[in-house]
Amino acid sequence: MATVVLIGTLDTKGEEYAWLAERVRRHGARTVMVDVGPLSVPAEAPEGPWEAWIDAAEVARAAGTEQETLRAAGDRGAAMTAMASGAAEVALRLYAEGRLDAVLAVGGSGGSSVAARAMRALPVGVPKLLVSTMASGDVSPYVGEADVTVMHAVVDVAGVNSVSAQIFGNAAAAASAMASEHEARRAAPPAVERPLVGLSMFGLTTPAVDEARAELTALGYEPLVFHATGAGGRALEKLARDGRLAGVLDLTTTELADDLVGGVLSAGPHRLEAAGTRGIPQVVSLGALDMVNFGPRESVPAQFAERRFLVHNPTVTLMRTTVEENAELGRRIGAKLTAARGPVTLLLPLRGVSGIDADGGPFRDEAADAALFAAVREAVAGSAVEVTEEEAHLNDPGFGARAARKLHAHITATGA
Repeated sequence: MATVVLIGTLDTKGEEYAWLAERVRRHGARTVMVDVGPLSVPAEAPEGPWEAWIDAAEVARAAGTEQETLRAAGDRGAAMTAMASGAAEVALRLYAEGRLDAVLAVGGSGGSSVAARAMRALPVGVPKLLVSTMASGDVSPYVGEADVTVMHAVVDVAGVNSVSAQIFGNAAAAASAMASEHEARRAAPPAVERPLVGLSMFGLTTPAVDEARAELTALGYEPLVFHATGAGGRALEKLARDGRLAGVLDLTTTELADDLVGGVLSAGPHRLEAAGTRGIPQVVSLGALDMVNFGPRESVPAQFAERRFLVHNPTVTLMRTTVEENAELGRRIGAKLTAARGPVTLLLPLRGVSGIDADGGPFRDEAADAALFAAVREAVAGSAVEVTEEEAHLNDPGFGARAARKLHAHITATGA
């Protein structure tokens, strides 16, 4: 029988979680309750229709502290942060024990943040459903790079009424069904799984990545393409960090330009690090580092008024990176690659790094590209990073296929 793990603050939401657990059980799933309420008292914890209950004291200990310490400090914000850390550890333990097929939570801002932290810790593919009063705004702090499904609570999580009963009931049915699907996959995994390879792609690097994807498929891999829009890069990093990938073909490292300059599609400062830390074979290029991304033209900060722009569409404005920015990007990328523990090949397409950085293109700037190439060469000089330079554009026919074959050679050599 599938198991749905409920993560909630029983010190404030005991009634709602008992109702939710009963609905999950009606749909044929077991329930495990993880109490993350920092003020919960075990002796006073509400009775609930769950097969197992992990109390708040155990969650606090999983975070390396004691519940009494958190209560004595009188800082609910700090306590919730600690309980979030503990909840993540508990969720991972339950998953490893085969006692977690889905996670379900309901809450306001505090409860949502705690449950979401536990959800984000779990592997991609494990069902995660968060019913939150915060769901109609920016949910990126809750979702992060994970596959968290967020449902708007509509009304506050304050008792069960005719409206919340419908929403919570839908959530219970959805979580139960997803848990059953996950249990079935766990019980009967595919007989043969092709090794997974992560690829990064942007609209302006699509020809190269499509060619690489086709080549990798022919070589027996399952390519996973990530759109390099910040969230995509973070998702690629998470799968690499979780050890799910046999190799990474990172042709499109554009998110690092947004991180450096302040664009809207940054994947954070740790982009291009997870595969290296795990020792996963990599082939890396400099796709779309000729641009920084902003929203509509009028949203571009005034400090960039004199720069070169291209309105890609009504909601995306591209800004050309400068000589100085490209040099710094080269240094940063070189530092990340030289720190890698696995094999790395760096591919330099000397005739352009994106669809608009070609001869005659609106972002063609040979001096800026040369600064990028020179800086990254210098940064990796004397290291184990293999550098391959081609008198070709990144999107020229053959470039993506050659990159794919190089990654295949690395994977084969390492036995990954």
